[in-house]
Amino acid sequence: MEFDIFFSISQTPDSSSHTPSESQMFTNFFDQVKIADDLGFGVGWVAQAHLSTEVQKTNNKPVVPHYPGEVGLCTDFVQVAHKMFAITKNMEVGSAVMSILASGGPISHAERIGSFLTLHGMNKNEKRRLHIGYSAGRFEFMARPYGIIPRDPVEEQAWPALRGQIFAEASEIFLRLLNGETISSKDIRKTILKRENFYTNEDWGEVQKIAKEYRHLTALPNEVEIRNRYKFEKIKTIPQDWRRDLLSVTIGSHDKNLQVEANKWMPVQVFNLSITPPHIIEETHERFRKNYHKDGGEWKRSMMPRTIMVFLNDENGLSSKERSLAATQEAKNALSIYWNALEGTIDPNKLEKATDNAVIGNVDEVVEQIKNRFNPDDRLMCWFDFFNHDNERVKRNMTAFMNKVVPKINGEYVDD
Repeated sequence: MEFDIFFSISQTPDSSSHTPSESQMFTNFFDQVKIADDLGFGVGWVAQAHLSTEVQKTNNKPVVPHYPGEVGLCTDFVQVAHKMFAITKNMEVGSAVMSILASGGPISHAERIGSFLTLHGMNKNEKRRLHIGYSAGRFEFMARPYGIIPRDPVEEQAWPALRGQIFAEASEIFLRLLNGETISSKDIRKTILKRENFYTNEDWGEVQKIAKEYRHLTALPNEVEIRNRYKFEKIKTIPQDWRRDLLSVTIGSHDKNLQVEANKWMPVQVFNLSITPPHIIEETHERFRKNYHKDGGEWKRSMMPRTIMVFLNDENGLSSKERSLAATQEAKNALSIYWNALEGTIDPNKLEKATDNAVIGNVDEVVEQIKNRFNPDDRLMCWFDFFNHDNERVKRNMTAFMNKVVPKINGEYVDD
């Protein structure tokens, strides 16, 4: 089994109500990056966010009205990636995830990545890849200032379904520019809404009514075409001559059609959360076995990194049982803050479900949970800093995991 690590750089109060300064957050982060490299994690994935979560709570329609502090401090992944590569020797670096709707949109992101890899690949001996995980972004308010808002009453009514189609349009632009293609908006997929894009007949019916009225149609339309979100004549990003062997792309979307569509342009892998039901995991692997772009070779389970929160307690001075109990309480404390931040309330059912889908306990318990829950060929993206700002403790957990948990999982453990 392969093991990556996920860094959230989330400036929010932990279970002790402590919130570090921005400077301390980044100091802790880079400290953890260095030890993650020493310990042998494969890819260091970094969350990316945009604009203040705290300030958005004052907006008319806040997305996360109860979220304390800032959901993430990494606002320009490629700048952070440069420093991560500079202070490490073996670990690769990834974004989890980059919103290509914010910060100028897909064209701007594609050009930044090309510029980064131009510099990164100047060393002909460089083999470490940049992993670009991309998505529409979880929090909609981060893309609104960049024009990702409804432009007319039809789009307003269709917005929940339309936003995903805007991402699909952006995805094609992004991938084709990374390929080095010359494109114009005329070359890009058209957005045509149909019943299948909506959860209910009622939702689709309301869009049909608004489209008929606003567009002065004589009957309810069977499909509603939406004009391009991105309008441009022929473009090609520069620099052009960069090493594409140093780039790996992963999409953060559960849209089955988009997963297939992305792989028409280049090899695009996929993220999946640890809480995703097992049958969906297997369906996704089967879809990618059939549709993964031929230039990426044969599809492997490790091409779908799976996020997992790790609440490990291997602290000195505690018995095995005490470590287990302490880890359980630590998990409940952190997860309670999380659900309260997202929804303003702590739902015991959701809390229990979230606890069930993390790995929690002493070394042996975490080993058994991973063995029972995951395939030996999976790749896990381990999250240690989840609402935990105790830098030394996070590093101890990382060390115990890689030195004690992983060897037992992969059959390499030797008891002193």
